Amino acid sequence: MDVKTICLGVLSLGDATGYEIRKMFEDGPFGHFFDASYGSIYPALGKLLGDGLVALSEEEHSGRPDKKVYSLTPEGRVRLKEALAEPAGRDRLRSEYLVRLFFAHLMEPRDSQRIYDEYLANFEHMAACACETDPTDMRPGRRIVRGFGLHLYEAMAAYMRDHRDEFVREMNEADPVTDPVTEAAQ
Repeated sequence: MDVKTICLGVLSLGDATGYEIRKMFEDGPFGHFFDASYGSIYPALGKLLGDGLVALSEEEHSGRPDKKVYSLTPEGRVRLKEALAEPAGRDRLRSEYLVRLFFAHLMEPRDSQRIYDEYLANFEHMAACACETDPTDMRPGRRIVRGFGLHLYEAMAAYMRDHRDEFVREMNEADPVTDPVTEAAQ
């Protein structure tokens, strides 16, 4: 799914500025499963505006620049519904932690253990945050996404806890791997 479609989805929840849309990806409900930067949000909004799928109004603020507020047009709502009905692509997990753990054999054991513990703490924190949200008044789709996230973070944290001692032991017992790039530079 592209950023334009996600922006239409965010605006289906209510009018918003580009900044407010970005916050939905940082701290809001989309932050757990979709990433979008200002560099992708504003061009998407510009294209949607040009296509008549969103409207733009400006609110005056004394002493500050006008606030640009985007809203979903009826055409935008139709396009959003069409896009949501299209077949979904394959989910992709992107994780800097997993990249680091994949190459843990190139690190000092204490560094790989620190990264492992940070990753575990992150999952425990995310599971705790998901527990704090009350699903009672959520629509069915949002409730499913919340529950999915909660179970996913709990399962990931449990896996990390269950395998921590083994990982630390193996990292401490492993022979240091010679880095051919470092060795060639010497």
